[in-house]
Amino acid sequence: MRNHTVVTEYTLLGIPETEGLETVLLFLFSSLYLCTVLGNVLILTAIISSSRLHTPMYFFLANLSVFDLGFSSTTAPKMLSYLSGLSQGISSQGCATQLFFYHFLGCTECLLYTVMAYDRFVAICFPLRYMVLMNRRVCSILAAGTWMGGCIHAIILTSLTFQLSYCGSNKVSYYFCDIPAILPLACGDTSLAQRVGFTNVGLLSLICFFLILVSYTRIGIAISKLRSAEGRQRAFSTCSAHMTAILCAYGPVIIIYLQPNPSALLGAIIQILNNHVTPMLNPLIYSLRNQDVKSALRDAFPRTGFTLKKN
Repeated sequence: MRNHTVVTEYTLLGIPETEGLETVLLFLFSSLYLCTVLGNVLILTAIISSSRLHTPMYFFLANLSVFDLGFSSTTAPKMLSYLSGLSQGISSQGCATQLFFYHFLGCTECLLYTVMAYDRFVAICFPLRYMVLMNRRVCSILAAGTWMGGCIHAIILTSLTFQLSYCGSNKVSYYFCDIPAILPLACGDTSLAQRVGFTNVGLLSLICFFLILVSYTRIGIAISKLRSAEGRQRAFSTCSAHMTAILCAYGPVIIIYLQPNPSALLGAIIQILNNHVTPMLNPLIYSLRNQDVKSALRDAFPRTGFTLKKN
């Protein structure tokens, strides 16, 4: 038997193959994080302050903004800290917390996008019964279900990962604590955690994506049956923002899974797109063509010089 030292602190080695680019990356990710926080706070302010936006669609959009703030904040502050020259170390408890919130909010994202697709399906296919079917109680249950589902998902993965013994190297070859980066450091058998993690994450993503496809297939059929070109255009415009957000969220993941042997750098770029770029883009996607949001922002900031063009 050999003596082992139990790992109590990990060292994050950062984004693979980016040595010497710390200053550039610090400026880039600081800008992304600042835009993410500012954009999502503005969306939340508009929805909370305007009674016209107290509808199911904007209720779920507000949940998405809270998610985007939390998701980007899970990895960005620590990454910005060590890019600025501070310590790359993170405690074992901090690492477990980061992994939990990453998978908690990641699962919540999948479920929330699915719920938002269902909301658009009801709005387009059953317009006369929309406010009855999507009443306040139903919306609250759906929103609570997404957050509860994400919490259960994260508890399972975090407990399986950190019930293992870590007594070897403490160097994490990544820019945050994720399961594929942490498990190689374990001393025991990691096969169960790997199988459950891959199955849980992969199956959840596939089910959510399938349900979204079903919803938009039904929406497309309903739109094609509308006689009025103006009605078709209006129905499509209400769904275009959500479809764009889904493409931004699922597109990079699909690309990396189609690669037979993705490089570590490609994998990091894909996660950066999901973790930092998509949360920044969502406020733009949902507000650029949305006159209601623009009007609510103008009303919320009437004396600050905050202006938005009407077109």
